[in-house]
Amino acid sequence: MNKLIRAIVQSWLSAGEDIIVGGQAVIEGVMMRSPNAYAVAIRKKNGEIIYKGDRVPRLGDKYPILKLPILRGAATLLYSMALGIKTLNFSATAAFEDQPEDEKDASKIIAGHDIPVVLAEKETGKDQMSGKAAAATATGSILFALVFNILLFIVLPLLVTNAIFGYGAHHAAIDPTKPWYSNLMIYLKPVRPSIAFNLVDGTIRMGLFLVMIYCFSRLKDIHRVFQYHGAEHKVVFNYESSLPLTVANARTRPRQHPRCGTSFLMVVMLVAIVMFSIVKFDSLLFNFLARILLIPIIAGLSYEIIRASAKRSSQWLLKVITLPGLWLQNITTQEPADDQLEVAIFALEKSLALEPVPEIQIAAEPAVV
Repeated sequence: MNKLIRAIVQSWLSAGEDIIVGGQAVIEGVMMRSPNAYAVAIRKKNGEIIYKGDRVPRLGDKYPILKLPILRGAATLLYSMALGIKTLNFSATAAFEDQPEDEKDASKIIAGHDIPVVLAEKETGKDQMSGKAAAATATGSILFALVFNILLFIVLPLLVTNAIFGYGAHHAAIDPTKPWYSNLMIYLKPVRPSIAFNLVDGTIRMGLFLVMIYCFSRLKDIHRVFQYHGAEHKVVFNYESSLPLTVANARTRPRQHPRCGTSFLMVVMLVAIVMFSIVKFDSLLFNFLARILLIPIIAGLSYEIIRASAKRSSQWLLKVITLPGLWLQNITTQEPADDQLEVAIFALEKSLALEPVPEIQIAAEPAVV
């Protein structure tokens, strides 16, 4: 444990701010993010690639406090979620709409790639209204998903675990002659969380997560997204190896990346077990609220662990902690086709083209799933 703490502290004290090169699989495409920009590329049904890119703010430069350990991780997570919503909304619109004829006429051939490419133009008039409606729908969906995930991964495991331990603590008070709901309230009497309590709570949470991921992987459309996820990882590996960005080079790279968002989520669950064992109350309500309020801190700590494990000199314990995420990527990434690798390469090239400097030293951050 001391080695783990030393590795994280050394990561905190390292000079400079890590340069972000990561990505996210979207519907029929990939979003790639470089230090100061992002680009999302989508493959249309007619074979064309459309893309949208822009500069991104460096939050640490605007708000220096966000350069501090833990805070920078929480800020990165929040901004990545916002950017993810934006790019998913773009991909959802682009993937299921036929390209207008006037934009097809404006298509061009990328040098070195026999791929028709369309640059997504700025929305005007009616398109802006439909874009706002789509954005509102996407925001509502995200809010619903957020509430659903809190209920599924925080409330439900806490209640089930409390009932399991409450049965042992209050079994003598169970009266079979009383209505079932009266006995249920006995099971839900608050139990002060212990290490064993949080291990059971974390195991239930992780089990639900794994079941959900596996069920999603059986869906045909999600399988396509997981293929683009694999393409994103291979292209990031290709870039980090300093080899030319080509389909042939990317194809030989691994699809399991240690700094993937999947690994991040698995680390979050492990860190949560420790944090919930430290911050605990005798009140079921307070324990629930503590789990909500601790999310930014847990995310920040998990970010520091992922960041420290990215170094080649990182301790074996850090590599062990991130190992479950690599195993899980056997589900959340699938082997991509060459045309999917082309999309991922195109997105990264467009993102790098928006950089203000020509030479960039890359230190990859967690890719968003």
